[in-house]
Amino acid sequence: MSDKLLDPDFMRTLENMSFVSRKIFRGLLKGERRSKKKGISIEFADYREYVPGDDLRFLDWNILGRLNKLLLRLFQEEEDLNLYFLIDNSNSMNFGSPTKYLYAKKIAAALGYIALNNLDRIAVGIFDNELKHIYPLSRGKKHIWKLMNFLENAPQGGETDMHNAFKAFPIRFRHSGIVVIISDFLDVQGLEKAYKFFSPRNYEVIAIQVLAQEEIEPTLTGDIKLVDSENNMTTDLSISADLLQRYQFILSGFMQQLSDYCSRNGVFYLYTSNQAPIEDLLLRYLKKLGIVK
Repeated sequence: MSDKLLDPDFMRTLENMSFVSRKIFRGLLKGERRSKKKGISIEFADYREYVPGDDLRFLDWNILGRLNKLLLRLFQEEEDLNLYFLIDNSNSMNFGSPTKYLYAKKIAAALGYIALNNLDRIAVGIFDNELKHIYPLSRGKKHIWKLMNFLENAPQGGETDMHNAFKAFPIRFRHSGIVVIISDFLDVQGLEKAYKFFSPRNYEVIAIQVLAQEEIEPTLTGDIKLVDSENNMTTDLSISADLLQRYQFILSGFMQQLSDYCSRNGVFYLYTSNQAPIEDLLLRYLKKLGIVK
């Protein structure tokens, strides 16, 4: 897999894609996105009964003359969508070939390209135990290469603490939208405590879990010493078939627990190996989930 964030041929494919949102957001500008929110704009959507204080310019005088009813015309608004990409750069992401961190940045680059090409607004936050290295909320195709440069130069971090990192999110980014968290989610506290910073607000959250193939199907054998990449704690192990089977059971349980939590809380959950082609991830799985079209 190339170290380039985006392949030129793949970029041409991405130009025909766009994001789909299940929720209704109040954007900053009227852009190119069709919203479910009823407002005053160009295309007629529906009627509602007049209430004192409504703008009389939008009364349907024809209906008033025929039916003697005061009905207000409603119109469909088009507005932009805010997308926030939160990328885990903790030490555990610096594992695998390609590293999970590089793979995560490739995902963000592809999704960011789709958003900017459709004139949606995007922002990026790199996190470990803090939310830092912020790419501010931006809109327009002119930001595509600035985003790529930001991602390519985003440094490696330290120990993960999603709870501490995400508490800064609602302060830095006050406008609702889609939040895409790209991480291995190997956090002692887990997503559960951190999610409270999104749940009371009108954010739509997508959790993309990236694991290295070596983590999914380890090939270790014999006596080894494991070193935790984030806190440097060591563990001596004697690898056997039974131990590998137990590891697979625990890993499967961990992933299922994360998936179940996301399902209960209305969060899109997607798991991927660092060996899966990014093209398949977007064109097959994200389309199947209805996140992009």
